[in-house]
Amino acid sequence: MKRPTATAPAAPATPSAFVAAVDSAPAGTSKPARAREGAGARGSGAGGVPRPRADAVRNRERILTAAREVFVEYGSAAPFDEVARRAGIGNATLYRHFPDRPTLVRQVVLFVMDRVTASAEASLAEEPDAFAALCRFTHAAADERIGALCPMLAEDFDREHPELLAAQTALQAAVETLLATGQDAGVIRTDIGVGDLMVALSQLSRPLPGTACLDTDRFAHRHLQLFLDGLRAPARSELPGSAATFDDLRQKTM
Repeated sequence: MKRPTATAPAAPATPSAFVAAVDSAPAGTSKPARAREGAGARGSGAGGVPRPRADAVRNRERILTAAREVFVEYGSAAPFDEVARRAGIGNATLYRHFPDRPTLVRQVVLFVMDRVTASAEASLAEEPDAFAALCRFTHAAADERIGALCPMLAEDFDREHPELLAAQTALQAAVETLLATGQDAGVIRTDIGVGDLMVALSQLSRPLPGTACLDTDRFAHRHLQLFLDGLRAPARSELPGSAATFDDLRQKTM
């Protein structure tokens, strides 16, 4: 699927110092994810734990990817059997990695948040200007099914889990930096906040649960690009109310 291509502003923006602090880990792996993986990837001895087998790492990745898609379609109450089937593994392997539903749901949320955070960091570091970085990030976040997080967070979910709080902090910092860089460069309107961006992204990228929306990605990316064009500076309208922050979202949904 070919996504819309953003038109670069006349004056390229300079990435903030935040980008310079991003380490050289592989693209697509965020800091919270690296921290969790690193805890299980040390060699034995000196307080370390055995390195996980490569097949175990692959199975975990397949499970989380499959669970994300199943939860998008059917909600987090979807049968474990369907998650295992889509991941191409047996039920025993699924339960060995994720012994119960709350654990799997939490890890799917963290999986998506970590990948979206990494996308924000990479977009700002690699794109030639801040508006192009914002477009790349928004479309990539939609592909990660970030809109599926909200229904799961609204259910019986441990919002104060330390891993979740760390992932939220990393995501907030990355997206705030991405947005502020474009606003400082004069290419993104200044009367919006991170909350405005994330709410629109979530709403526009979330298909109806349990429906066969085969073309949902095509419509999502079209509508997201229309939304992104509305974020360009100078603003062509006056927005009602005040800019929404990440804290506003946390109070209501997280």
